Amino acid sequence: MTQFLEISFELGALAPESAEQACLECGASAITFADARDEPVLEPAPGEVRLWPSTRLKALFAPGTEPAATLESLSRSLGVPVGQLQAHVLEDRAWEREWLRDFHAMRFGKRLWICPHHERVDASDAVIIHMDPGLAFGTGTHPTTALCLEWLDAHPPEGEVIDYGCGSGVLALAAAKLGARAVHCYDIDDQALLATRENTLANGLGEQIRLCESSEALPRADLLLANILSAPLVALAPRLATLVRANGALVLSGLMEHQASEVARAYESWFDMAPFGSREGWTALSGRRHDRSAP
Repeated sequence: MTQFLEISFELGALAPESAEQACLECGASAITFADARDEPVLEPAPGEVRLWPSTRLKALFAPGTEPAATLESLSRSLGVPVGQLQAHVLEDRAWEREWLRDFHAMRFGKRLWICPHHERVDASDAVIIHMDPGLAFGTGTHPTTALCLEWLDAHPPEGEVIDYGCGSGVLALAAAKLGARAVHCYDIDDQALLATRENTLANGLGEQIRLCESSEALPRADLLLANILSAPLVALAPRLATLVRANGALVLSGLMEHQASEVARAYESWFDMAPFGSREGWTALSGRRHDRSAP
């Protein structure tokens, strides 16, 4: 069995770029930055590298690498004691499937499920989205996504829907599966649009879900979903309001509980806003557009 050497250490005060370069110069073939203390961060903007408050760097070395000599060399390059570096021997295996072992089918509300391709859901009334974790943000595991999915399960859409900041497309898929006539998706990240396209095809929803490469291409809709962050939600309020038809609905997520009132105020000229759920410090808002304000 082929064996690889992995050397890992907490980044601490080391500059990420310098630490990565030191590992590569010592022969590393792959570098991974990981959360050292279970402190998740949200998806970065395009071109941004966002690390955790406590980050662990893992460097993978080819089979045959001598551990003791590599530890000494890396210690000198990094300027840290050898004792701060941990070496592990890893057996080669089907890595692309290993990380799926802990991802299982999840239910949201009464009948909406996110199900990885290696599992099955047998409930007779289940509405199932088939999705494996990917590069784009959103498989239902984060509280902000879960809140939106539960809202959709309780309020199945019938008309046209916009998923603004679609990520993996999970909200668009849910809206389409629950009855939306058409779902229009937009994201500033090309990787998100790619993930949404792949997940759309995997679920046989190519006729219902449409990708928009610019926000200007979005039509007006009966429901707009935006699971992003509080600052862009506030800044985008006038624009998002123009995309919602008279008496249409708005669902906003991606904000902490203490940010809810500020975001609600940004939309009160157009919508009657109120929180509909909170979880693990996150909250989500929904609102109906005023008849007097909608075009």
